[in-house]
Amino acid sequence: MIRRLTNFSFGATSAIVTSLAFIVGLSRSINPNLTIIGLLLLFAIADNISDSLGIHIYQESELKKTKVVIASTFYNFLTRFLIVLSFILLVALLPIDYAVVVSIIYGISLLVILTYFIAKEEKVNPYKAILWHVAIAILIIIVSNFIGMWIRNIFNV
Repeated sequence: MIRRLTNFSFGATSAIVTSLAFIVGLSRSINPNLTIIGLLLLFAIADNISDSLGIHIYQESELKKTKVVIASTFYNFLTRFLIVLSFILLVALLPIDYAVVVSIIYGISLLVILTYFIAKEEKVNPYKAILWHVAIAILIIIVSNFIGMWIRNIFNV
């Protein structure tokens, strides 16, 4: 099972935490739903291609088999794209205040589930790993909120 988890764990974690940072950080901007959806679409495509290419090149430099490199690149891209798309749907379908709360609950839940399965497979304490990963995600959410407030104050947006 761990082999399958490694195919998408990086992409999933990146998509969850970055999406939450964008949603929380931009939730008080002018026309936040449209702003967040646009930024998440850019993230789902441009940053996703960039990261997938980075993983592809890194694995090639590690002299991994071509089949493994292609599979990792594909799964990373697909995982990130689908997760970011799910956050886009939340922001598109819900009023922004609800979208922020639901996105945080949804994102943290995904992170907990992913962490749990990886920890069990690696035979480490899943609760310690979950606590650590959730704490980092919450810290990123808090920092993103402050950065969003700072941007609104500086640029009056």
